Amino acid sequence: MEGRRPTPPPRPQRPEFKLGRLPKLGIPLLFGLFLLMIIIFNSAVTIGYGEAGVLFKTFGGGVVTDEPPLDEGFHIIAPWNDVHIYNTKQQEVFEKKMQVLSSNGLEITLDVSVLYQPKKEELGLLHQTKGTDYLNIVIVPEIRAVARSVVGRYTPEQLYSTKRDAIQNEIFEETKRKVEGQHVQLNAVLVRDVTLPTAIKQAIERKLGQEQESLEYEFRLEKAKKEAERQKIDAEGKAAANRILSASLTDKILQEKGIEATMNLANSSNAKVVVIGSGKDGLPIILGNN
Repeated sequence: MEGRRPTPPPRPQRPEFKLGRLPKLGIPLLFGLFLLMIIIFNSAVTIGYGEAGVLFKTFGGGVVTDEPPLDEGFHIIAPWNDVHIYNTKQQEVFEKKMQVLSSNGLEITLDVSVLYQPKKEELGLLHQTKGTDYLNIVIVPEIRAVARSVVGRYTPEQLYSTKRDAIQNEIFEETKRKVEGQHVQLNAVLVRDVTLPTAIKQAIERKLGQEQESLEYEFRLEKAKKEAERQKIDAEGKAAANRILSASLTDKILQEKGIEATMNLANSSNAKVVVIGSGKDGLPIILGNN
C-alpha cells in the first residue's frame, strides 16, 4: 500500500543483569574484598626517615608509653587504632626580636636560635603530656623566660662586647635543665644578634675607642720606658768596661802595644818613615803615611 512506511527491524534486546544469575558466593566475596580494602587502607601506616610514630589504642588504654615508638617504614595496625607521627631529627626555632631588659633597665633586643629534638625513647610520654605542639608549649616559653632572666644580670656594655659568649652559654645551660624532664632534648642555643638603642650603642663604641687609644698610649709609654732602661744598662755596662780597661792599662803595657804596632807598620808595604824613640814616652813617630 502506498504511503505506509516500512516497519523498522526490531532492536536487539540487551541481556538483563539479574542478581540471581551470579554465583551464590559472588556477592559475599565482593563485599569481603571491599571490606578488606577498607581495613588495609585504614590499617597501613608509613613512617618516613627521621620520624617515629606513637600508637594510640582506642580500646586498649590510649597512648602506648611502655613500648618503643614505631620506627621508620611500613606498619600494619588495627583499623580502630591511630598513629601520631613525630619528627625526631634535630630542628631549629628562630626567636627574632625578643625584648629583654638589661641590669640597668634598658630595653635590649635579642635574636636567638634554638636547636632541639624530642627524645625518641620518650615519645609516648611526650605525646601524652604535651602533644604534637610541644615546641610552643615547652621550648619557646622556657627560652623566653630564661633569656630575660640571664640578660637582666648584665649591663648593655657587657652584652655588646665582652659577655656575649657567657650569656649564650648561660641561656643554654639553664634552658636545658628546665626542659630536660619534659621529654625534650636541647642541643644548642645561639645568640645571633644583640641590638641596643642607637644612643647607647654609639656611647659604648666611643668608650671602647677611647679605651683602645688609652691602651695604645700606655703601650707606647711602656715601650719607651723599657728602651730607656735598656740604653741605661748598656751605657752603664760600657762605662764599667772602660773603667776596668783604664785600670788595667799601665805605661809599660802601652809601650809594649806601641812597639808591636811599630813592628807591624815597618813590615807593611806602604811607604813611610819611622823615627824610633822620638815620640812621647819613647814611642816611634810615623812620617810619610800614604
